[in-house]
Amino acid sequence: MHIKPLVLIALSWFVTTLTHASDLSNKLETSEYVLLMRHTRAPGVGDPPNYTLSDCKTQRNLSAEGRQQAVTVGHWLKKQGIKQADVYSSEWCRCKDTAELLNLGSYQIAPALASFFDEMQKAKERNQLLQTFIAEHINTKGSKALILVTHHVNIFEYMGENIASGDLVLARVDRAGRMLSYKLIPRPN
Repeated sequence: MHIKPLVLIALSWFVTTLTHASDLSNKLETSEYVLLMRHTRAPGVGDPPNYTLSDCKTQRNLSAEGRQQAVTVGHWLKKQGIKQADVYSSEWCRCKDTAELLNLGSYQIAPALASFFDEMQKAKERNQLLQTFIAEHINTKGSKALILVTHHVNIFEYMGENIASGDLVLARVDRAGRMLSYKLIPRPN
């Protein structure tokens, strides 16, 4: 019996995909890695004047496309082998909605993930809060993935690179929560 070359190529791709998938989940099971995520598509920049965090109607929110993107990312993470996760979110509604739509279980609000877009002078201070948060949680999470849903400004200050809505950053960190290296994962479609 002969196996056709096309079947071999497909089998090779499948094995490569499984290896990559387990690599992500295996890394996130350790205390060396954290996954940061920018909230999915929320058209516009910043928030409207006089917004309040307690009223989603006053904020910039996820579009229908952004809501679907969050669901898609959640499905993709599960396909990567992420079975358990400690998910934390900024208190902005677009981040909370993204965290909820990932469907990886409940999420918690973390002040260290709050946007400082309106207070850019606080970037270094907020980045230190993020590092402290990561340090506190990376060593107590067990084998669960640590997933942080936050904003563009937070991720840019932490890693020094602009990322798009829904993009993920697999960060290798030290015990103080400082990034040692990272891999940018474009938002899965």
